[in-house]
Amino acid sequence: MPSPIPVAVHGAAGRMGQAVLRALDARPDLELVAALVRPGGADAVRTRAAVAAPYCERLPADTHAAVLIDFSIAAAFDAALALALARGLAFVSGTTGLDAGQRAALERAAGAVPVLWSANFSLGVALLSRLAALAARALPDWDCEIAEIHHARKRDAPSGTALALGREVAAARGVDFDAVAKRSRDADDAPRASGEIGFASLRAGDVVGEHTVLFATAGERVELVHRATDRAVFARGAVAAAHWLAGREPGLYTLADLLGARP
Repeated sequence: MPSPIPVAVHGAAGRMGQAVLRALDARPDLELVAALVRPGGADAVRTRAAVAAPYCERLPADTHAAVLIDFSIAAAFDAALALALARGLAFVSGTTGLDAGQRAALERAAGAVPVLWSANFSLGVALLSRLAALAARALPDWDCEIAEIHHARKRDAPSGTALALGREVAAARGVDFDAVAKRSRDADDAPRASGEIGFASLRAGDVVGEHTVLFATAGERVELVHRATDRAVFARGAVAAAHWLAGREPGLYTLADLLGARP
């Protein structure tokens, strides 16, 4: 029987980090070797975390890992990517709210290590993305609006998944996403411009995640909806991605590659 693949988790103290640790515990083909937390936080995490794990503030020099799973925040993302590059680790990340510079750094890193970033590791959302692109091509003149709801503590808005869906729609229509994206609206805005991709965000309670891609024209509309009720679906997807990515050639991979769903 092959030895388990050694995995390190960055952002292990967070909600998603804890969910990833639980998902790893259910996979005998993967071995958690380090649960990385923010500097100065390891002792506190050990006493309050819901999951027992080898918490540490940096990856020990003598600890071998094959892949790094990152679920943190944009401010901590650079350190995670730098660690993956320095140690030659496959890099799986679900951190959202990245700026243009961070996305460019991710693409550059793919020249040295295998990289798989996704705003959402749900298989259902991967299908939603494909359906949204299909609808965008079939209905090129229809208005498109994307709405998302998440828990009250989520920091970025629109969500990374909503933005990724918007980019899929823009790509399917052959337009520049940044030129047509309308990330918020208020009473002082002009009426909706033709070709815009609009976004709406709600934050409330403990909502795990809900995304709606709406296409509308005079007299009719089509709504594509995905609802997640358990954060474990994202963790299981990320862990599956880590298993698949470990040992692959450097490159920028997607969840579609993992699913074999690319057309």
